[in-house]
Amino acid sequence: MRRHLWLLASVSSCGFLLAGLPTGALAQGAAALTGVVSSTQEGNMEGVVVSAKKDGSNITVSVVSDEKGNFSFPADRLSPGKYNITIRAPGYTLAGAKEASVSAGQTAKVDLKLDHAKNLVNTLTNAEWLMSVPGSDQMKNNLLGCTSCHTYQRIFTSAHDADEFIQIFKRMGTYSPGSTPIHPQPLLPGPRGERPPMAESQMRPTAEWLASVNQSGAGNAEYDLKTLPRLKGRSTHVIMTEYDLPRPEARPHDVIVDKDGIVWYGDFAGQYAGYLDPKSGKATDIPLPVLKPEQPKGNLEIGFDPEQKYAWLALMYQAGVARIDRATKEVTMYPFPKDWQSPSTQASMVSPQHSDVDGKVWTNNQEYHDMYRLDIKTGQYENVGPSKGPDGKQISAYGMPTDWQNNVYQLEFGGTNVGLRDAKTGQTLVFRTPIPNSRPRRGRVDTQNRLWFAEYQGDAIGMFDAKKAEVKEYKLPTKWTSPYDVVPSKDAAEVWTGSMATDRVARLETNTGQIIEYQLPRTTNVRRVFLEETGPRPALWVGSNHGASIVKVEPLD
Repeated sequence: MRRHLWLLASVSSCGFLLAGLPTGALAQGAAALTGVVSSTQEGNMEGVVVSAKKDGSNITVSVVSDEKGNFSFPADRLSPGKYNITIRAPGYTLAGAKEASVSAGQTAKVDLKLDHAKNLVNTLTNAEWLMSVPGSDQMKNNLLGCTSCHTYQRIFTSAHDADEFIQIFKRMGTYSPGSTPIHPQPLLPGPRGERPPMAESQMRPTAEWLASVNQSGAGNAEYDLKTLPRLKGRSTHVIMTEYDLPRPEARPHDVIVDKDGIVWYGDFAGQYAGYLDPKSGKATDIPLPVLKPEQPKGNLEIGFDPEQKYAWLALMYQAGVARIDRATKEVTMYPFPKDWQSPSTQASMVSPQHSDVDGKVWTNNQEYHDMYRLDIKTGQYENVGPSKGPDGKQISAYGMPTDWQNNVYQLEFGGTNVGLRDAKTGQTLVFRTPIPNSRPRRGRVDTQNRLWFAEYQGDAIGMFDAKKAEVKEYKLPTKWTSPYDVVPSKDAAEVWTGSMATDRVARLETNTGQIIEYQLPRTTNVRRVFLEETGPRPALWVGSNHGASIVKVEPLD
């Protein structure tokens, strides 16, 4: 008799998770709430994420248990009041609801007892699903685009047969990437609106494979569900703060922080941008005018000009870019010229970071690979056409960070190449990453004018040095990480990335090559990552693109 997935709740002998306060740090300040995490199976447990959310608040603070199972919340992070306590540990659940009352000047204590989870299906990350299901890496790579809209759980717990999956693939190709199961946004007919999420040749093999491992009964679905090991050691030296946004349907795809500490975000599925005051937790939406009512709504990239006077956004299928005055919140729209547009026009990126060099902001029409430059003074666009390497081969542009001369990099998300287009001559240098089919996605330029970028299918961080004409790569420790974006610190001593699949962020120390991962408190689907360097240590900010929240990650060492 075929067993069902929810009965196959075998847990790997290792657990996972992260970040709490190191003992030395705890000794230096008072604690508002402490306790010990334990289970019958393991005794005291390291690497369990413990979260506290005050009644009526939109802010959740999380720490991680140390090697003795101890956790501690600093007094300056929890104000007096009643808190709901939750945990995250693979294969475990909290035995009963837990609450804690925090009083001023006192340390509350609550010990947490965990039990093995009876049902792993609802707890697995996307990466853990790919670890668990039998099948080739090629078949699993065909699904990487699916996590833009939903989790793998929807796929592997479905009962579709192969023919039904093929119908689904074709239907999924008609939706905007800014869609979710509760908010689908169909594309207009055209090249972009008729593109399945994988090559035609892969559709039948992938459909048959999925039908053999889901709940359709077409194959043998008897496989154990696997979990990642809990993160330990330095991965527990962290505090995380999550801010819920006021609109539950918000999708904060890109998150950046201005020089005053205010957090700005774009909405991948709605005609909004917004800003968050971390001190109060208050988030404010900024409505954006609709340029094309018939097209999907939402924006992708958000970035500041060098003076941080304006925040700029790429408007995706609204076909243009927007500029928000940081002081007045006034919105200025720059639609693409009408004769440049088609039903598939997509302004995916905007690059104002070095616009002070020549007064030009880069953007693009991703569908047709045309590169545009907006003259800030005149408000007029220049179409400089697609970029081609010395061999005449065209290179596409997904990520488009600029260097210090306002030349534009082009990260070929659909391939293996990294290009650098000279803003003055139009010539483009093209380099391939050492990892085949790495799918470079997004990144930033450091103070040495080197590009750091994410290799989405390569599970790696890449660094391109144009002066040396070479690419260096740092393989991430967890398979199926699927990093979306990379950001270096100002001195490039640290480089950070986030995962769309593991709910982890990773920190590369470039002098040693060591990579420390941190487990986020809940399912997050990380896209853009941003490093704030105004405090004693850098802090990473990410959006929970499927969770309508913004997360701050503060390492403590």
